[in-house]
Amino acid sequence: MFCSSSVQAQQTDPATPVVVQPGAPGTPSKTLPPTTKGTLPPRSEADVEFMQGMILHHAQAIEMTALIPSHTENKELLLLGAKISSSQSEEIKFMKRWLAARGEPVATAMPGMPGMERSGQAMALMPGMLTPEQMEALRKARGALTMVKDLFDTAGAGQDAEMFDFATDADNTQRAEIKIMQSLLEKKLSQEKR
Repeated sequence: MFCSSSVQAQQTDPATPVVVQPGAPGTPSKTLPPTTKGTLPPRSEADVEFMQGMILHHAQAIEMTALIPSHTENKELLLLGAKISSSQSEEIKFMKRWLAARGEPVATAMPGMPGMERSGQAMALMPGMLTPEQMEALRKARGALTMVKDLFDTAGAGQDAEMFDFATDADNTQRAEIKIMQSLLEKKLSQEKR
């Protein structure tokens, strides 16, 4: 078994981390000092605003799904609501970690309701967000898809790999959820016509 002296040193003193930077093809790797720190990729203001806005958007979706049990006994719809609530809660945690890692404030309130401020400034409704009145009526919204499109249409935004993966996944998930809801609605309408 091949074992270099640097690997042996690492194995004999596990308290001292070894950071290795791979070299370009044909050049040797470098051992970096233990004080080496990773840096986050550059991000744009649009990235930050997207994450802050999506936190509010997801919070509103969770609020909507909490109303499902009082409005239907349809098991498919109840399961879909629980899935959406769970996944969007996890995504909110991710977005909050992403913002915190970059020293950015986290959006914690919703427009038109007490404490509806983000970064100390009143904010307008984002695409797909409902006013408190609309929230009561639960009108259909497709806002996350618009927000993802706006993000990718903004020069320099969405370049961070985590941001790109998250936004793409949010877009795909929202489209799938819309198809499921449309299918449930079509099924219900066809049953009513009978």
